[in-house]
Amino acid sequence: QVQLVESGGGLVQAGGSLRLSCAASGRTAGSLRMGWFRQAPGKEREFVAAITWSIGNTYYADSVKGRFTISRDNAKNMVFLQMNSLKPEDTAVYYCAAARGLFGYAPSAFDNWGQGTQVTVSS
Repeated sequence: QVQLVESGGGLVQAGGSLRLSCAASGRTAGSLRMGWFRQAPGKEREFVAAITWSIGNTYYADSVKGRFTISRDNAKNMVFLQMNSLKPEDTAVYYCAAARGLFGYAPSAFDNWGQGTQVTVSS
């Protein structure tokens, strides 16, 4: 089992930046990818970004391309999400997730989840 703990959420004005962190512990050797998802009130959880532990290949949702950057620190078992040019529609609870497989970007493709961190962007 992999335990994930997110941090770094908060309240920011539109156009501002936030950096989310995710600390992974436990049986992390079985996870090939890490991802960030978000869920706004009344909406389904949606994919934001993903990265492979080994090579660092990244993939982004169209809605965040050019604004968000996912990165990882293998030595510390940490994953980050740098969010720039934030918009009110980015407001959501952001979740870190770990996947044992290399394919798929639906929530069902990820096996372990953190508790989430709230990001609120004011207009």
